[in-house]
Amino acid sequence: MNKNEKFVITINREMGSGGRTVGRKLAERLGVEFYYKSLIKGLEEKFNLTAEEIEKQKGREQGWWAEIKRQLTGSVVSTSPYLPQVSQGPDSLDTDEVFKAETEILKAIAEEESCVIAGRSGFYIFRDHPNHMSVLIQASMPNRIARVMSKQDLTAEDAQKAIEKVDKMRENYVNKYTKTSRYDTRNYELVISMDHISEDDAVAIIMDYINRQSKE
Repeated sequence: MNKNEKFVITINREMGSGGRTVGRKLAERLGVEFYYKSLIKGLEEKFNLTAEEIEKQKGREQGWWAEIKRQLTGSVVSTSPYLPQVSQGPDSLDTDEVFKAETEILKAIAEEESCVIAGRSGFYIFRDHPNHMSVLIQASMPNRIARVMSKQDLTAEDAQKAIEKVDKMRENYVNKYTKTSRYDTRNYELVISMDHISEDDAVAIIMDYINRQSKE
């Protein structure tokens, strides 16, 4: 990936690994926006961004995405109320049409600007993008449990149940729409374990990798 050209970095992460924080901090280091599934769902609902509507907007108005961003107060990231919840149920609302719409939204965003995207299928959606980098953030179950306990004020037992539920949900989602596993390391350029490093350490590792590529 060349950071000196328009790029997209996708972050796939295990719940409780700190991957979402890594993605946010990486975006800050690179001076680009950070997008994630819950935010995209919120934008989709707020602006009626179906796949068909996106195509209409792109054909009718240049810079349509910038106009949507101007309608949001402040930055897209800091003002979004759409935060992922541990208690979320199975992805019963994730239909083929919803997946199609979210795919088109993400592709349209990447056409407009460089960005970092955290999501279950980003590695697949941008697999043919000319300047794309994919990263998987992982951690051992004990570390994931400890983080979820701290962040969500849960017992160890409830934290583990939540993690296992979300793991299954995300794996089923990825398998359904990409016919591969989110744990298949061949889908990523970098796989980082968070067991003995901080989020800032992970960002430094990713930045070093990007800088080395940009020099080639």
